[in-house]
Amino acid sequence: MGGHFELDKTQNEINNLKEHLEKEDIWSNIEQATELNKKLSYLQKSISDYESLIQKTEDLIELLSLTETEEDLKEIEDSYLALQKTYEQLEVTSLLSGEYDSKDCYLEIHPGAGGTESCDWSNMLYRMYTMFCEKNDYTYKIIDEQKGEEAGIKSVTILIKGYFPYGYFKSESGVHRLVRISPFDSNSRRHTSFASVSVTPVIDDTINIEIKDSDLKIDVYHSSGAGGQSVNTSNSAVRITHLPTKVVVSCQVERSQNQNKEIAMRMLKSKLYQIEKAKKDKEKNDLKGENVDINFGSQIRNYVLEPYKLIKDLRTNYETSNVTKVLDGDIKNFMESYLKNIRS
Repeated sequence: MGGHFELDKTQNEINNLKEHLEKEDIWSNIEQATELNKKLSYLQKSISDYESLIQKTEDLIELLSLTETEEDLKEIEDSYLALQKTYEQLEVTSLLSGEYDSKDCYLEIHPGAGGTESCDWSNMLYRMYTMFCEKNDYTYKIIDEQKGEEAGIKSVTILIKGYFPYGYFKSESGVHRLVRISPFDSNSRRHTSFASVSVTPVIDDTINIEIKDSDLKIDVYHSSGAGGQSVNTSNSAVRITHLPTKVVVSCQVERSQNQNKEIAMRMLKSKLYQIEKAKKDKEKNDLKGENVDINFGSQIRNYVLEPYKLIKDLRTNYETSNVTKVLDGDIKNFMESYLKNIRS
């Protein structure tokens, strides 16, 4: 069992986090310090679970040698199944060892071919991811949202924090294809819709990325969010286009134009760093999953609601017919299957 869990690497990361949290100025940024402390707790729990698993396994082996009755065997079987579940979870934890896996992440959704249908599909995906966050102790914050003209969303960007956010959500980068009876078709015909999901790790502010002012096109516009307290009432939303790469980022979550610009620049910095890193490592598709056509034949996952019910990931072949459960946020099996697939 020990070979699957990188104990030394995890312990080194714990030591590094402890050193970082002991610095005098770290608590001047309460939000950052809280997130680091949370990640430290996650890793310490992983070590504790691993040590507990080893001890319980040794106890179970010893107990097996003393077994005399069927009742004893049943007790051992129950204990074994519980240990197996703990082991499987630790195995998944060992897969979260990528350079960015512990980072917070930005998740963006954009509709593709299909017009109103795809805008509605994008909104369904947004609901799926936010429900997953709520059920699995992730927090999320809408950074930018553009409503569709008739229904759904033209685009949405959310910031996700919690347990190895990029490590889990990177599995979602790519094109998602939906087949269903259209609620917008008076003849109740079957339609195919597409939406693109892009997941970008939040890069630490200490990383130096040179961005020239002359390379930026900055637009200010009126927020078009859902209304209420979370939306601006002035032209404080900011859209930044990086002209050399054509990367576009937007933010409308804050009331201050300067704050929105600061968040947008942080997003741009993360994207540009990732692009450069991906070029060097030749892993751009694994990291971004953005530069593909949002149409038939390029999808990573199919969601078929008619004429039968099946959701299938085309990279791992993991599938389920329980489409309602998945669209209500139960996507962890898809994420973990992806992690196991890229490690194998």
